[in-house]
Amino acid sequence: MELSPVLLFTYKRLDQTRQTVEALRRNQLADQSELYIFSDGPRSEADTDKVERVRQYLKTINGFKKTTLKIADRNQGLAASIIGGVTELINRYGTAIVLEDDLVTSSNFLSFCNQALSYYKDDPQVFSLSGYTRPIPGLKENGVYFTSRASSWGWASWKEKWNEVDWAVSDYASFSSDSKARRAFNRMGSDMAGMLDRQMRGELDSWAIRWCYHQFRKNYVTVFPATSKVRNIGFNENASNTTNRFNSFRTELDGSGNQSFEFSRNFSLDKGIIREFTKPYWLSERIKNKVLNAIFA
Repeated sequence: MELSPVLLFTYKRLDQTRQTVEALRRNQLADQSELYIFSDGPRSEADTDKVERVRQYLKTINGFKKTTLKIADRNQGLAASIIGGVTELINRYGTAIVLEDDLVTSSNFLSFCNQALSYYKDDPQVFSLSGYTRPIPGLKENGVYFTSRASSWGWASWKEKWNEVDWAVSDYASFSSDSKARRAFNRMGSDMAGMLDRQMRGELDSWAIRWCYHQFRKNYVTVFPATSKVRNIGFNENASNTTNRFNSFRTELDGSGNQSFEFSRNFSLDKGIIREFTKPYWLSERIKNKVLNAIFA
């Protein structure tokens, strides 16, 4: 099996970046995988020293088949950095496994991603695969499930699917006034249409909401593991888009070390699973976490 390249996007968080890299290096396939690290430039003078410290660390990384460091001369922002970096590498290799600098992975994360990329490569309905999942009761330990909402917390995809995405969201004008379409988009989370609105108004720098919107329009599915291969450690003051201390996305990392997985092509969306999956996006859940974060800020 030909292994996919791993893309890591970094900015100014040295501690989280170090944890992300150390966990990735402990993956069984790390020494057989090519790692491409993207270091975005500082957004302001205040970030310059932090960015430079991260870059000095990045230059010391080893333990992979090959490590390539790509340093941006200026700040591109998260969305532009990821869209540009993924497009470059996914077109070269055909696939890409993508991480940001606040994602700790299990030792079988790369195994899961590479096997799933191979298993689903010819399935036209599969849009992407996620390494992250929140706990979903009742699933087989090494199994998978499907949703129609992709996750940006440790994911992989194919160039054919990635290159379809209309990053300009050319049909937004018609979507924004289509109440039926907006309700349908929000079935995978009541936050989705609102996030797209904010993105299009320039209030949010998100590639992921546009990625998810494309998935919605195409009626694609994303593959999720029953047990999470990724844990987000970025919920603090240094995060670009996530600063909440209290959240509903905490999960247990797969510590089994299993290297075989039970993939399926039954792409039907289980109502019970979808209900559990979408729970963190419910308005009541988001209000609760917002209140808790305000109290303990």
